[in-house]
Amino acid sequence: MKSVKDYVYTIPDFPEPGIMFRDVTSVLQDADGLRLAIDELQKRLEGVEFDVLVGAESRGFIFGMPLAYNLGKPFALVRKAGKLPRETVSQEYALEYGTATVEMHTDAVKPGQRVVMIDDLLATGGTMGAGIKLVERLGGQVVKVLFLLELKGLNGRAALSGYDVESVESYDGK
Repeated sequence: MKSVKDYVYTIPDFPEPGIMFRDVTSVLQDADGLRLAIDELQKRLEGVEFDVLVGAESRGFIFGMPLAYNLGKPFALVRKAGKLPRETVSQEYALEYGTATVEMHTDAVKPGQRVVMIDDLLATGGTMGAGIKLVERLGGQVVKVLFLLELKGLNGRAALSGYDVESVESYDGK
């Protein structure tokens, strides 16, 4: 039986020498790979009690929406600043060089709701850490943080310590 890794293309030396780029779009381009990815993510939610699924822009939307649909849960967005049309709450976070900001609608998560966070890739954990802060500022409780892929060499789990973090597949290195 195939694993999700069988559908992930690895591009050496992209975007710079020494980096092994893990291309998740190759999973999306294969019907069997996409089905397997969604099924494997959904398995990791068995027995998890939650009210809302929150996806990080943009591939968290791609993988989170089918899960929300399959499980009959609402889906909320964590987006780059300036992309949401209604009242938002924002959170700045550090990048390698500079900062970025993500936002959520203020009504996306209600106080006391149990939340599962999802994205395609755990690298440094910066984007997801900012998303978690937004959910908590809105009164939500993050009960699981889920990724399709993880790059262990970037130590993103350390940035998300204290949370239940799970990845379908992981790679050593960056």
